[in-house]
Amino acid sequence: MKLRLSFNSDRIVGRIQLPGSKSIANRALILNALSKDSQPFSNLSDSKDTQTLEQLLDQSGSNYDAGPAGTTFRFLTAYLALQPGTQTLTGSARMLERPIGPLVEALNSLGADISYSGKPGFPPLEIGPWQGNGTDSISIPANISSQFISALLMVGPRLPQGLKLQLQGKVVSKPYLEMTLALMKTFGADSVWEKDTIKIPVGEYVTPSGFNVESDWSAASYYYSMAAVAPVAEIELLGLSLQSVQGDSILPKLMKKFGVETYPTKGGVKIVKESPPKSFFEQDFLTCPDLAQTLAVCCGLCGVHGLFTGLETLKIKETDRIEALKNELKKISVKFIPIPRKFSRDTSKEWFLLEDKAELDSPTFETYHDHRMAMSFAPCAIVGPIFIKDPSVIEKSYPGFWKDLGSLGFSVEMLQS
Repeated sequence: MKLRLSFNSDRIVGRIQLPGSKSIANRALILNALSKDSQPFSNLSDSKDTQTLEQLLDQSGSNYDAGPAGTTFRFLTAYLALQPGTQTLTGSARMLERPIGPLVEALNSLGADISYSGKPGFPPLEIGPWQGNGTDSISIPANISSQFISALLMVGPRLPQGLKLQLQGKVVSKPYLEMTLALMKTFGADSVWEKDTIKIPVGEYVTPSGFNVESDWSAASYYYSMAAVAPVAEIELLGLSLQSVQGDSILPKLMKKFGVETYPTKGGVKIVKESPPKSFFEQDFLTCPDLAQTLAVCCGLCGVHGLFTGLETLKIKETDRIEALKNELKKISVKFIPIPRKFSRDTSKEWFLLEDKAELDSPTFETYHDHRMAMSFAPCAIVGPIFIKDPSVIEKSYPGFWKDLGSLGFSVEMLQS
């Protein structure tokens, strides 16, 4: 199955109800499951990842299959370690290639009983009941996925002695850790983050009544990109908060460089194309890696030279997103290439140069089983018709995306391959 996407207007005007944040929803589901007083939420994400986590938390069996959902797998690894009995946790073929060792080793040192069913350091896992004979103080590399660290933080209050977590090195995706701690506080758990150490005392979670999941700033990024590319754009994005706990809420600041301004409304924000993009864009995506693909495509479509760094975690996502970006941007004559460290302004970082303006000839984009690849390349349709393979990958985070594009005037046609 593939999708043909086109747009035959010089303006994008409309209103979009964005889905609930997958990052917030998945954390809230774990905290709710650990709570002594679990309750339903409003605006829970309808993403496949969140639905999978919700179903697995409700199931009665001992065999858990997270499919391709990385966040779900990592959070469940820590959650199941506290549950009675022995559980099996597995996932898709791609999930079995994604490392889980640092999280497993940390949990085992705290008192968990987790072993590998296959290749050491990788899923699937056998998770036995908590042994309770471990330490309460551990160190973990801070440059690994923040989801590993968030998984540990969320079970911290339920550990016999609490948790003292020392982060070694430079912290990757710090806003995601701050989001986790903020949500833990909302659910009644205390924490102290001093320098490189996070302390979590023993405590209980209590789910707040009427908890509402914020809409997703990552999902908003695709509409910002469309606004940057279109000659005229005015789109209201419902459910967003400019005072969000999400790291991707930096988006309005970034998109000013593409001539897109953001205004608060009663129900969310309104984005307006007000000026041409700048000629150059530079950003360290260490704290907002999920925006990197969107901004890379946006630069190519607008003819903006880009300088990107902080992309370390993109290699261990649903696919190697750096390699995927190189391949697909090449189809529209845009280069995305690494800069040799000796020529970089900061040799401690890996930099990528993006150059040339997109030229389209009805390209067909691969999605690599990655939802963000499909959605980040969708704005290309404003320049000319495009085809997207395996368009159903959007179900992972934003199932209604193609329908919402239709409401903005895009022509969305599903084709048999």
